[in-house]
Amino acid sequence: MITACLLNDDNDTLKLAPLTVGQPLPPDVIWLDVSQPDDEERDWLEKLFVEDVPDEDEMDDIESSSRFRVGPDGVHILSLFPQHLANDTRAVNMSFTMRKNLLISFREEDVSIVRLLRYYIRNDKADVRSALDILLLLQDLKVDQLSDLIEDAYSTLDETADQIIDEDRVEETLKELVRQEELNGQILQALYDTRRALRFVKKTFETTLDDRQNRSIDEVLNDIESILPHTQFLAAKINFQLEASMGYTNHKQNKIIKIFSVAAVVFMPPTWIASIYGMNFKNMPELDWEFGYPLSIGLMALSALCTYLFFRKKGWL
Repeated sequence: MITACLLNDDNDTLKLAPLTVGQPLPPDVIWLDVSQPDDEERDWLEKLFVEDVPDEDEMDDIESSSRFRVGPDGVHILSLFPQHLANDTRAVNMSFTMRKNLLISFREEDVSIVRLLRYYIRNDKADVRSALDILLLLQDLKVDQLSDLIEDAYSTLDETADQIIDEDRVEETLKELVRQEELNGQILQALYDTRRALRFVKKTFETTLDDRQNRSIDEVLNDIESILPHTQFLAAKINFQLEASMGYTNHKQNKIIKIFSVAAVVFMPPTWIASIYGMNFKNMPELDWEFGYPLSIGLMALSALCTYLFFRKKGWL
């Protein structure tokens, strides 16, 4: 699906319109958003490019030289965008090509930030005056979303802190902590990627950026620098809770093992006595005792009781 964003130069109004294959580009288009293109759309788009239309494998390339470069078609940027689905968050690569005053974006999956930008455009809430503004606004919205994810992570970790010593929810807590660790790593990766992308944009378009765009880039970069320490704190907090949860689990297991160990030692003397009188040798004088059986039972009970009381006195129980 291809969606065009049109800018009316007379009153700076934006309009979104679907674009069909073979249709000529409107003269006032500043953004082409290409989402999950089919073969026919790819063939048509390749006519607009000198280079090939990027496929999913190329968009997953993480080499710096592949993510930010200047080519025959213009400036190419490959940027990570977080995609939140239910309790799962994953990073989705979006490819951007900037040529003069036209931004072309490619994505193989739905991205919530793009939907949010479309909402702003439809409701005239986006301050966009050029194609580069679209790119900068997407990066700004991404950093805002990452900030929201960090706030959600703080709330989740407050809940898991109360669940660490809850025996019935240990497995659930461990799964949530592992998920938060993965989420924090994705947030950190997206922040670093955004910082690199904005620095590349600032360097590449240094001569064409106006004061408003320079100020916007600096503000987003400052936001990133202020958010990064929170990811480090979250990582430390997650690791602490993981260690505390595992430590508590190990403590409970050790107590159970301790009980079995003590029980084995307590019943060791009775077992030894029973083994002696279970041999039935001919010359054992106790075999003819009238009270031999109750005496052996009493010895076994007394030996177990003495061992138990000894453990209690030592504080091992």
